[in-house]
Amino acid sequence: MRKIQSFFKKLGPGFITGASDDDPSGIATYSQTGAIFGYQQLWVALFSFPFMTVVQEMCGRIGMVTGKGIAVIVRENYARPVLYIAVFLLALANIINIGADLGAMASSARLVIGMPFEFLLLILTGITLLLEIFVPYPAYARFLKFLAFSLLAYVIAAFIIKEDWTKIAVSTIIPYFSTSQEYLLNIVALLGTTISPYLFFWQADEEIEEEIEGNKLRAMGKGVPKVRNGDIREMRFDTTLGMFFSNLITFFIIVTVASTLHLHNITDIQTADQAASALKPFAGEFAFLLFALGIVGTGLLAVPILAGSASYAISETFNWKVGLGKKFTKAPGFYAILAAATLIGLFVNFVQIKPFQMLYYTAVLNGIVAPPLLILIMLIGNNKKIMGEHTNSLPSNILEIIITLVMSIAAIALIFNLWKR
Repeated sequence: MRKIQSFFKKLGPGFITGASDDDPSGIATYSQTGAIFGYQQLWVALFSFPFMTVVQEMCGRIGMVTGKGIAVIVRENYARPVLYIAVFLLALANIINIGADLGAMASSARLVIGMPFEFLLLILTGITLLLEIFVPYPAYARFLKFLAFSLLAYVIAAFIIKEDWTKIAVSTIIPYFSTSQEYLLNIVALLGTTISPYLFFWQADEEIEEEIEGNKLRAMGKGVPKVRNGDIREMRFDTTLGMFFSNLITFFIIVTVASTLHLHNITDIQTADQAASALKPFAGEFAFLLFALGIVGTGLLAVPILAGSASYAISETFNWKVGLGKKFTKAPGFYAILAAATLIGLFVNFVQIKPFQMLYYTAVLNGIVAPPLLILIMLIGNNKKIMGEHTNSLPSNILEIIITLVMSIAAIALIFNLWKR
């Protein structure tokens, strides 16, 4: 029991960040991938793991070493127009994601308990707002870690169904490529929902929240924390574990849907709750319940992180007081944006646009916005004036350059393909 408690304590911002990446919007994208392409894009889960780890480690290290969020560092050291555009697109994408996640949570809960969608939507939004604003950071962080384990439902669901593990292994190790617009669009969406800009801002800021909680820093942007090499190693372990967990869940969601819905030629999956409902005839009641309840659990994890990420970025851009460790009265602008992002996300559910269509193209937008942000993060990570002795290693730089090029080429190819039409 002590070993389990010790292990649980070591899980921090990196693990929470990785788990939040598999939010209901991500589940919808992975479900669509499995339904349309079967096992053909399973290789992306393996391919993205080292790149995602390096990017998030860089963001976490920037927060730990400087005691400042990414938006603050960009505002102080780089061109502000770049920051304004990036933060605007981040906030827009996050709000749409929040709306789609809240809708998926309410729809999934309705499948299980049969209450009206609108009632469940309001209840879940209210719970999320209460958690975001009134729960102290230490308890809030523990709650988020607990919710992260709800994603294990997708691992269990995959093993309930009969799988062709040989074919799965081959598809994971040997990439399949196609130049079709549909295939390229989905690759950009997968990368955009996996290596997402909101994760960059969130992890950097949460590493700072941990330092404040551990009395290594008085407040965000107030002084420079004393960071030991051991602290960096712990953050790297936490981040690596979180990104592995994230990609593992991605893998099992694609596998589950590919081996059921794709096998039966059911490809029109527009939301995460539709994927759960469609699974029922082929995977059974238990797998259906796991899939549906997993959506609610991970939504409760992801929505506060999406709203928090947008609030950190906007507040830091305008030099407002920030932090989940602060009370509402000490950072009113920060909490007002956090609440506004959640409430606007609520009203997104009443706009007459298909939620999956908004969601899917938001993932594509993330895939297009990520490369310039990745370049900024690499510049910060290599700047000795900012990072001191904790600048990027050569392997980290190489991996970051590769994923920036890959995401840029994929986005350019997609834009060219769409323009050619």
